[in-house]
Amino acid sequence: MKNLGTALLAKQREYFSNNFEANKQQLGSSASIDSKRVRNRVAGYITRKMNAKPRS
Repeated sequence: MKNLGTALLAKQREYFSNNFEANKQQLGSSASIDSKRVRNRVAGYITRKMNAKPRS
């Protein structure tokens, strides 16, 4: 899940936000994930990464 989330963020970061529900919807159109549980876990991982403070 981390690998998939990291790859999606690297390629399509501008399409994701810090909103979990919006990220779930975006994953539905940008990645073909059949399992609802996996989609939600990846969306949660992306949301956590988007909310994280940048390291300085």
